[in-house]
Amino acid sequence: MRDILKKLIEGEISIDEAENQIKISHVQELGENVKFDSSRENRIGIPEAVYARGKTDDDLLNIINNIDSVNNLMITKLNEDRFNDIKQYINKDVLKNSNYSKIASILTINNTEIKKSKGKVGIITAGTADVPIAEESRITLEQAGYSVVKTYDVGVAGIHRLIDKISYLLNEKVDVIITLAGMEGALPSVVAGIVDMPVIAVPTSTGYGVGEKGFIALFSMLQSCAPGIATMNIDNGYGAGVYAITILKQIEKRVNEGF
Repeated sequence: MRDILKKLIEGEISIDEAENQIKISHVQELGENVKFDSSRENRIGIPEAVYARGKTDDDLLNIINNIDSVNNLMITKLNEDRFNDIKQYINKDVLKNSNYSKIASILTINNTEIKKSKGKVGIITAGTADVPIAEESRITLEQAGYSVVKTYDVGVAGIHRLIDKISYLLNEKVDVIITLAGMEGALPSVVAGIVDMPVIAVPTSTGYGVGEKGFIALFSMLQSCAPGIATMNIDNGYGAGVYAITILKQIEKRVNEGF
């Protein structure tokens, strides 16, 4: 969009031409089922992502093989079996620039080098079972160029494990902490009662019995007695990563403006 506006200011194109180019740059129509927002990253500054669940294999391949205006792309919630099913149909030029994370169920496609950004995020999981969603957050952040410091399996069931890791994250000078927990979801409350930075809570669907599917963890995080926690939806590691990115971008913006 910046290039289009520059051409308009310099008189290289008319207002009507600029309007048409902006409209085209916003949406890439890939058949009847897909209207791809190709300027999302430029507009709001987060990595472009496509949610795999609910889409057919043909829809996914249509997006992966035909998007020509996005340099960096994530396909989220893409399980290994499904990735293996479609892998052979992905264009070779696209596939060579891609990486699949089995644990996070994410396919990343990077046609250009990711520009490094200032800012660092800590990620803490209560248990090992929460790691897949934590890895979704990590990959999202790294797709935006941010550094991640992770420490996994340090939940309140053995709270002595957590204290050292909090000190570790503080020494690493992280700007935001993402916490992920299932079961009773107590981890973010403990962390937010200790640190002086934004804490993002992600309930995971690792509980059982009354905690099945993550609802108890969600309610606990929403009802936390530690103030100021931002709670995501169940298993929404991507959303947590995006929220951390928006915080870091605002910090960077204010620093650049001299505030």
